[in-house]
Amino acid sequence: MKVLNLAGTEDTPKVVLDKENEIFEISGRSLPEDSAEFFAPILSWIDEYAEENNSETKFLFKLEYFNTASSKLILDILSKLEEVEGVTVVWYYHEDDEDMQEAGEEFEELVELEFEFETY
Repeated sequence: MKVLNLAGTEDTPKVVLDKENEIFEISGRSLPEDSAEFFAPILSWIDEYAEENNSETKFLFKLEYFNTASSKLILDILSKLEEVEGVTVVWYYHEDDEDMQEAGEEFEELVELEFEFETY
């Protein structure tokens, strides 16, 4: 399966989805001009991964900031991950960032996935 590796910019998060090396991470800032276009390859990759997933998947979110449009697509990612067995979401937030912690907790309530919360 092909690795999806998108370099982060000021407005888009870094994305590494690598089945073989068990790296599943979205990090940085997410406020792309066209969120649907930016997240489309991520959603497609997860669809493909779901057909032949690893027995255990730790999907990391290390977001500093995301806009409203991105939040909808993050929820879409989480909804797709619900279909994959053995997924744990690890939601990282800066220890002083209560908003990002609360965002993770809200996502946790919306999906049937195991969440772990980590500070950095």
